[in-house]
Amino acid sequence: MSPVRMLICLLVGYLFGNLPSGYLYAKLHGVDIYHAGSGNPGSTNVLRTLGKRAGATVLLMDIAKTVLPIFFLSLYWKPETEDMQSLITLFAGLGAVLGHNYPLLPGIKGGKGVACTGALLLAFDWRLALLLLALFILIVMLTHYVSLGSMIAASCFFLSVLFFGKTGFLPMSSAIYRECCILSFLISGLCVFQHRSNIGRLLNGTENKIGEKKKQDG
Repeated sequence: MSPVRMLICLLVGYLFGNLPSGYLYAKLHGVDIYHAGSGNPGSTNVLRTLGKRAGATVLLMDIAKTVLPIFFLSLYWKPETEDMQSLITLFAGLGAVLGHNYPLLPGIKGGKGVACTGALLLAFDWRLALLLLALFILIVMLTHYVSLGSMIAASCFFLSVLFFGKTGFLPMSSAIYRECCILSFLISGLCVFQHRSNIGRLLNGTENKIGEKKKQDG
């Protein structure tokens, strides 16, 4: 993929990622999500603040704003190879995560990008996405920490690409192995970085468990 197309994928994904799903949904229901619960606009805080239906709706909106730029770019360029499709997915998906985490819109705060990252994984390889989802659910069931499950699952995305990228299990060839390793590292690293405050609370034993109110999440 040419540098120009890489940049276009990042920019298009970033623009879509700027859509403040959680903020808009909560605002329509008379709630300023930045001053409710943890203050995070992610689907988990919306779930805790406004209920399951609200959380599910925002989750779907975050998934959509990640998948749509990938879909439109793929429709426009009509990639002829699996490698090209994978690079479109990873670059546009990374852009969407960046747009969600670091929006340019005035007065809008970013989230932690968990739902967007999950959507990116689903678009990249649904089998890997299901495996990582199962891992996420297992970690959350065992520890009751959503943040820990998110970070471990995201980290395993990079490890999966690193160790299985040349085996044919993933939709990529050895020709783009290095690029996919770099992109998956950035995507996984972003998720962990956005949870840095959660890491501190996990170490201190003060992190909020699922089912509890308040504190923080993503």
